[in-house]
Amino acid sequence: MKIIIMGCGRVGAQIASLLEHGGHEITILDTDAYSFRRLPSDFGGTALLGNGMDEEVLKRAGIEEADVFVAMTQGDNRNVMAAQIAKHIFNVPRVISRIYDPLRQELYDTLGIEAFSPTTIFAELVRDKIEG
Repeated sequence: MKIIIMGCGRVGAQIASLLEHGGHEITILDTDAYSFRRLPSDFGGTALLGNGMDEEVLKRAGIEEADVFVAMTQGDNRNVMAAQIAKHIFNVPRVISRIYDPLRQELYDTLGIEAFSPTTIFAELVRDKIEG
């Protein structure tokens, strides 16, 4: 699959590495070139400097042929904007986004964007450890 990841933080870089080693064609975007240091030295995908909310940057990343778009920046607003562009302008079949504020989950669902909240996931893990 052709996968575009917006955000080369710790999680974005890890996802890029895992998927690239799984045989997928990966392009990872970030607005800060220094972020790409998180990618492994053997990363065979493409690291592209640019804003994932910019349609021209997305076209350079190959969004028109992408199977999946993943928004993994630190900002919920940036993630939802880029996810909407990928989903509704470029018709990417699968769009996944991280959201820190779990109260926004319903909004993302309404927009047709698969979203997950690490806040909720971690809280549930801690609860399970306490109760289990």
